[in-house]
Amino acid sequence: MRNIFTLTTTILLAINAFAQNSNAVLFTENGERFQVVLNGVMQNNEPATNVKLTDLIAPNYKMKILFENKALGEIDKNLFLEAYSENTFNIKRKSSGEWAVRILSITPLAQLPPTPQNVPNQNVVVYHANPIAPVIVPTTTTTTTTTTYNDPFYNDNVNINLGLNGVGLNMNINGNGMGATTNQTTTTYSTTTTTIPQPLYTQPQTITTVIVQEPAPVVYVMPGYNGSTGCPYPMSPQDFAGIKSSIMSKSFESTKLEIAKQVLGQRCMTSGQVTELISIFDFEATKLDFAKFAYGRTFDLGNYYMVNDAFTFESSINDLNNYINNYRR
Repeated sequence: MRNIFTLTTTILLAINAFAQNSNAVLFTENGERFQVVLNGVMQNNEPATNVKLTDLIAPNYKMKILFENKALGEIDKNLFLEAYSENTFNIKRKSSGEWAVRILSITPLAQLPPTPQNVPNQNVVVYHANPIAPVIVPTTTTTTTTTTYNDPFYNDNVNINLGLNGVGLNMNINGNGMGATTNQTTTTYSTTTTTIPQPLYTQPQTITTVIVQEPAPVVYVMPGYNGSTGCPYPMSPQDFAGIKSSIMSKSFESTKLEIAKQVLGQRCMTSGQVTELISIFDFEATKLDFAKFAYGRTFDLGNYYMVNDAFTFESSINDLNNYINNYRR
């Protein structure tokens, strides 16, 4: 039984070592303080303007942003992450008054400094899937009270009258008693409690130490393509089909565009996938807007000419080509 338990622990640790960890940095452009909730679990107990979440092993999470100022409302969105990378998001209010969470940069973890950089006012939190709860620890304090008893002064008078052979003798003795003071000390006990943050669950003790070499990040190779790339690894056909179906289900053009930008801001696509998404839009201006946004976030940039087939007017193609020629990589 002991050998089985040790083997199980070894396997679990090995699986954890291969997890596709990533980081997420979220900050407000105008300094609003907020808390982050991932999959229903609060991550930072104290509101902050910049929150860095580390050791995120899933590709996406259900996220809520709760502002310290309740009048600002809340943000409820899906958080998509690029594996083996630090994903930085900007939280900003649009001119319409709605909040947007936009991807600002994606940096492979291998390119980050070996020693974490201290960012002023940044709250760094290791992702936890279980909530934090208080544990009550009893402590004892001692209170001392003093009671004083005073004995009153007393006066004793002794009069002696003697008469001998006609000679009288009078003696008066006055006795003044001294006051006596006694002190009595009584000790009483009271109990108070101290709250110490602790996890709800107890971490199991490590029985076996396993050293596992970290696997190298997977590099995508597109068959027959050896040109320049704009992102590391495009999404699978299955993932793309689900996202495309979700966008097509929306009624408004502006909503479709916003979701498409949000997805592409956090995921990588091929030129063919970008062309398919553009075909969903009805208006030429919307197609051109998304085509410009997608360039630089597409894997096979050398195939981006395929996107031209999605336009109706030659002027849109010329506008896109001018944008690509002036694009700064």
